Amino acid sequence: MIVLSCNNISKTYVVNEILKDITFTVKNGDKIGVIGLNGSGKTTLFNILAGKVSQDSGDIYTQKDLKIGYLKQHTGIVSNKTVFNECLQVFDPIIEMEKRLRSLEQKISMEGAKDKSHILSNLMDEYAYLLEEFSNKNGYGFKSEIKGVLKGLGFSDEEMDKEVNVLSGGQKARLSLAKLLLEKPNILLLDEPTNHLDIDAISWLENYIKEYKGAALIISHDRYFLDNTVSRIFHLENLNLKIYNTNYSKYMEQRKKDLELLKKKYENQQKEIKRQEEIIQRFFNYGGQRYIRQAQSRQKMLDKMKILSKPTSSKKAKINFIPKIKSGRDVLRVENINKSFGDFKLLEDINFTVYRGEKVGLIGPNGIGKTTLFKMILGEIPYDDGIITLGHHVHTGYFEQEQVKLNLDKTVIDEIWDDNPNFDHYQIRSILSRFLFIGDDIFKEVRELSGGERGRLALLKMMTSDANFLLMDEPTNHLDIDSKEVLEDAINDYEGTLFIISHDRYFLNRVTNKILELTEEGIKEYLGNYDYYLEKKNEIIIEEEEDFKTKTQIKLERKREREILEAERKRKREITELENIIEKKEMDIQNLDKLLCDHELYDNPDKIVKLSKERENLQSDLDLLYNKWIKLTEN
Repeated sequence: MIVLSCNNISKTYVVNEILKDITFTVKNGDKIGVIGLNGSGKTTLFNILAGKVSQDSGDIYTQKDLKIGYLKQHTGIVSNKTVFNECLQVFDPIIEMEKRLRSLEQKISMEGAKDKSHILSNLMDEYAYLLEEFSNKNGYGFKSEIKGVLKGLGFSDEEMDKEVNVLSGGQKARLSLAKLLLEKPNILLLDEPTNHLDIDAISWLENYIKEYKGAALIISHDRYFLDNTVSRIFHLENLNLKIYNTNYSKYMEQRKKDLELLKKKYENQQKEIKRQEEIIQRFFNYGGQRYIRQAQSRQKMLDKMKILSKPTSSKKAKINFIPKIKSGRDVLRVENINKSFGDFKLLEDINFTVYRGEKVGLIGPNGIGKTTLFKMILGEIPYDDGIITLGHHVHTGYFEQEQVKLNLDKTVIDEIWDDNPNFDHYQIRSILSRFLFIGDDIFKEVRELSGGERGRLALLKMMTSDANFLLMDEPTNHLDIDSKEVLEDAINDYEGTLFIISHDRYFLNRVTNKILELTEEGIKEYLGNYDYYLEKKNEIIIEEEEDFKTKTQIKLERKREREILEAERKRKREITELENIIEKKEMDIQNLDKLLCDHELYDNPDKIVKLSKERENLQSDLDLLYNKWIKLTEN
């Protein structure tokens, strides 16, 4: 069922056109990823759908009583309430309903004590109706639901009792998301919902959205999250919207094919334009009225031609980043490391080794000590016990979001060239273009660059430095998808050693070959990328569960599971068959109704009786079919 439809939506700010003729529909249950470069109009589209700003032209049609919930990327909650009580406000109507039920119970008790009461029956009816509505709206379980959502999004029991005003920006963003999910609108508009979430919370949110009965439109740079939640992609580019009915990975495959096709069309059109221009010039040179008219006619055709925009090339130059100094085989050895802050023990008995050429991802929940571990490796903070040893000829480089080591007064090209005077002009421009610094961009001063551009420049500077062991703390934060792909390609072409903290699972999947998971119990090593880590984690969970069961129990359980699955498949087949029969019967009744409305039929009473009897039999069959369908769907 379509719940939202947009037709030719356009929006312009002063002279800057943002959206043009945007048309799409959203069905109930749709999960849609909205992607595009920064500034392509994604947030503007969300603001229009949420009614925050109006479109300049076009129409929006919505289902009656449609409720849209909008999570902005930057939110701020001001409240003296605790986190739990702030969420409790969502259920104010249910709390009022509960108060009304308690009041009715008292009245029923008082009226029931009387010998005769005329209003007792009305009170009982009202109580029965209200009690059913209270139960349907999860009146008995909404407090547990609040705790479940808050825990899923990373709030501990202690944090639920904290006052909202003392929370950090990230915690307030998670609270805003929790409130929105508890409201259960028909359509969720989520702008970067995974910001401020650790991997466990993102996994929980993925499962929540997959099971969510309403529709969801999601702006996100988290490609792994999009892969696991959405089945449609809305790509905003050059003011227009293109729809792909698939997940993110399949969209990327199709997008590359589309770009190649567009490139061919563009090249063919350019050849045709050049050919026509040569003919026009030749005709003008011939002179004579006839040739001039033909030249003018061809020029008019050329002027009316819709010129295709030049598509961006998906092909990238292959550049290998080889460290200037080769390190020894053992790059980092961490042995029995302990770190406490006062009475709080953050890290205990941490042991691992990083070897030359490894690309290691460090994962774990927020606050577990990942950044502290990095800073101890870099010698920025001391550790209590243990040994940290950097190997022979190891030179570290540290990538952080602040990019404080960039010289703001230099141009982009000078920032790299001054550190690498041996590069020639072709080499320096090739390397800069690989990091999306093209044309006049290379002559911009560093202070003029955006956060994402500075991140790309800092990474390039580090990869062309003497460093052969790079430590990177959340390098993909605040980067758009194109910048992330540049970063991934550069890392895959880097021949040094990397140690990366990241919550970006798609990024970890593409660039790492070893995962270290930091938990309260210590550190555990997985010799593969993020998917391999998940696979091994699931194996451990299954083994732990099966350790408590006998082989006979396991066989019986698996047999029962197969029987349940087979019964469910059979039920779904029967429902589909029934729905097809019901649809045919309804069509037959509609056709009979049209015949019975025909004025010419009034002169033939026998036929009217026959058709009426036929309709009556069809309706009787239809009622039986519906009863059967209801029983099947209720199971």
